[in-house]
Amino acid sequence: MSDYDVIIIGSGPGGYVAAIRCAQLGLKTACVEGRDTLGGTCLNVGCIPSKALLHASHMLHEAEHNFAEMGLKGKSPSVDWPQMLKYKQSTVDTNTKGVAFLLKKNKVDWIKGWASIPEAGKVKVGDDIHTAKNIIIASGSEPSSLPGVEVDEKVVVTSTGALELGKVPKKLVVIGAGVIGLELGSVYARLGSEVTVVEYLDHVTPGMDAEVSHQFQKLLTKQGLTFIMGAAVQKTEATKSKAKVTYKLRSDESEHVIDADTVLVATGRSPYVKGLGLDALGITMTKRGQIAVNNHWETSVKGIYALGDVIEGPMLAHKAEDEGMAVAEQIAGKHGHVNYSVIPGVIYTHPEVANVGETEETLKAAGRAYKVGKFSFMGNARAKANFSGDGFVKLLADKETDRILGCHIIGPSAGELIHEICVAMEFGASAQDLAMTCHAHPTYSEAVREAALACGDGAIHM
Repeated sequence: MSDYDVIIIGSGPGGYVAAIRCAQLGLKTACVEGRDTLGGTCLNVGCIPSKALLHASHMLHEAEHNFAEMGLKGKSPSVDWPQMLKYKQSTVDTNTKGVAFLLKKNKVDWIKGWASIPEAGKVKVGDDIHTAKNIIIASGSEPSSLPGVEVDEKVVVTSTGALELGKVPKKLVVIGAGVIGLELGSVYARLGSEVTVVEYLDHVTPGMDAEVSHQFQKLLTKQGLTFIMGAAVQKTEATKSKAKVTYKLRSDESEHVIDADTVLVATGRSPYVKGLGLDALGITMTKRGQIAVNNHWETSVKGIYALGDVIEGPMLAHKAEDEGMAVAEQIAGKHGHVNYSVIPGVIYTHPEVANVGETEETLKAAGRAYKVGKFSFMGNARAKANFSGDGFVKLLADKETDRILGCHIIGPSAGELIHEICVAMEFGASAQDLAMTCHAHPTYSEAVREAALACGDGAIHM
């Protein structure tokens, strides 16, 4: 008899959700985690703490720039950085304790320690061997770096170090204009840092709809961030309290040096599979170092599954959660399903940026006929009242059938608004279906309806 029906390695969003769903389906389940707290990167040093700092710094921005105009007058608040870090940590603690409660509630055993897989059906933690009919690898990812860039998490930091700096830097250089770099760059810019973003490409947020990307960079520049585009970082040199970043412009190969108090390396993430023993098991890997899986998330070794950041696809917590539920269903003999065409992405700056489905660029590349419906938040009454008129909603629909193919939002609460489109796409809705649906007034969501109307005879308020 096996000790467990399922052992999950990793307690991030993919791992703990898989564990809970397995338990709900009647499977005896354990989750292996080596951290002192559950929740993985997302809850401990990723999504949750960064959102706490984004919220706190946005409140400061509102107090400094908008309160007086609303008749809220008084001395602007000062930044108590140690207290802000305490607030961030309390947010983390509340969430990680919540996951521990959920595992206990669902009778999932937490095996504390770092796991390896000596053979199929066995998981080693410390000196102990635990047996399981099925194993799920949900070990997540780690920050990746560049040649010539040595991270010390003090002066040259990843997102982990950037969330616990000893003080707000006067000068922050961010390497990489992706989601992590722009979110944390935005935090420190609001707190008073002089933020310079160095990006290899000629646009921010690779893979995003080009029009949104262009508008996003303009708005962040207006907020004080400086961008050096088309620049290849050659190296960083750090002392105890300062750093120099050397980069080469791709346009003319000229070399430049920029000084910084802190350098944030935000050049993406890599699957974390160290110590698992995958080579010895003979598990097939992709060229990018991800675990290869079939349509049921099973690896090349029977009974071993993988999900989340260690397999192909966007490294998003909610993608991992969907896969966690799907793998649990699969193991329990049911039909697990993830619709990879309808996975939203969100950047939690201000304004927020959100997207789902196709972009104009992907549709053009596929030769698919489409139409665009756009609506600016300047035409939305609530957005104007809340100093949030920057940005727009852009809806893409099939030219012949009117079926919604994608949506891109830059504006207030974009991360919440995008889910109306996700539901519509899951049901195969048309732009007209959305346009004919009554939306409460005054809400930001009216901008989504107006974009749908713009796919037809035209928006009303623009």
